[in-house]
Amino acid sequence: MDWDDLKLFLAVARAESLSGAGKVLRLDPATVGRRVARLEEALAARLFVKSPQGYSLTEEGARILSHAEKAEQAVTGAAEELRGQGQGLTGQIRIGAPDGCANYLLPQVLARICDANPGLEVQIVALPRVFNLSKREADMAVAVSRPSTGRLTVQKLADYSLSLAAARDYLAQHPPIRSPEDLRNHRIIGYISDMIFDKELDYLGQLGLDQVPLASNSVSVQLNWLRHGAGVGVVHDFARPSAPELVRILPELQLSRSFWLIRHADDGRVTRLNRFADQLSAGLRKEVLRLEAAA
Repeated sequence: MDWDDLKLFLAVARAESLSGAGKVLRLDPATVGRRVARLEEALAARLFVKSPQGYSLTEEGARILSHAEKAEQAVTGAAEELRGQGQGLTGQIRIGAPDGCANYLLPQVLARICDANPGLEVQIVALPRVFNLSKREADMAVAVSRPSTGRLTVQKLADYSLSLAAARDYLAQHPPIRSPEDLRNHRIIGYISDMIFDKELDYLGQLGLDQVPLASNSVSVQLNWLRHGAGVGVVHDFARPSAPELVRILPELQLSRSFWLIRHADDGRVTRLNRFADQLSAGLRKEVLRLEAAA
């Protein structure tokens, strides 16, 4: 089993489909299927079972997976050694993040890291869900709660705050908000309740606000509703400088949350990812402090 075979095996195992693996490997699905068949024939073992849900590992395939991942780490580590630790960061790194962080923090933080490392390519995947690092959906991910299971390493990035806010025009045209009880007389903007993928995002539930007439799974959509005077909602304090139309209300209800950097445990041996994580952590923490001070 050579390295090309291992890459093919890992791609199909992670994507759970020939088409998904083909995108990673830049091969058409038919070619991936033929190569999987040849690999299974060479090993005299069935590695995958096909179902309507896709390709899943057989017992034999599951046994090979850990060995293939170790081989992948060895190859990656060797490449890191050849590049030399004194050089700048190079290659491609994909980071997953909730869209609040992805829209209002990561662009400027990662732009500065890339300015200092011209050979570096960074991809931000902004999706409102938990990322599966075992399937290599990303090299690392920012999360709003600390995971308790999986072969993962977890590093705290920064604490951040959130506040209730509304547009000046909205507040001028609606009843005053002097207490939490007054919020019952206003249109609330927030998350779609059954699409809250992490309990830490249930801001309105913590504030006792159950009725959400305007809801979206996107922080950016919520912020734009607020900017256009559609109602009252919770805003990241680090996002408020980008929306000067908004006014903070009921400061006593300020919320506090944390960002965590999640990585696959095996990646702890990859020098390039370690150095990137250190720079990301320092940059993001500094940016949160800067923006919250300006809010």
